[in-house]
Amino acid sequence: MKKIIISSLILASTILNAQESSFVEYVRVTNSTPSYENITTQTPHNECYDERVPVSYYDNSYSNYSTNDGASAILGGVIGGILGHQIGGGRGKDIATAGGAIIGTFIGQNAARVSYPTSQAVSSYETRRRCNTTYRQSSERRFVGYKNVAYYKGKKIVKYSDTRLSTIPVTVTISY
Repeated sequence: MKKIIISSLILASTILNAQESSFVEYVRVTNSTPSYENITTQTPHNECYDERVPVSYYDNSYSNYSTNDGASAILGGVIGGILGHQIGGGRGKDIATAGGAIIGTFIGQNAARVSYPTSQAVSSYETRRRCNTTYRQSSERRFVGYKNVAYYKGKKIVKYSDTRLSTIPVTVTISY
């Protein structure tokens, strides 16, 4: 325990007695050269043209009719005649049979005439605008400043600036 207290006191006295001193020293520049950068830029450019292209689509406005007149009309007439024969009596039965056959024929004919939509392919041409993006590339050498080089106690110091420097300020700190 005594060792810890003594070590702490020695450390505290060292910290309290520590001193620091700083000053600026100007070091002569030995070499100052202009510095450039190669800048490459790409500018987009659209190249457009008109092109005639075939266009196909299906038109659903067409309808086909299936007309199976013969079989459906005969079947409708027979069924209508049988139903008409069931109605009436005597001479009225013959008229009802004939009327039922005529009406059944018309019903059978119309029932056979079924309308269903079909699609018909339609081809045509239309003009469409096509564009391709290309890039134009340009390079330029751009001035970015001066590279100033100096040496301080064997160490190389480099400082970039907008103008040529004759000296570079160096802050020197001494601790004891």
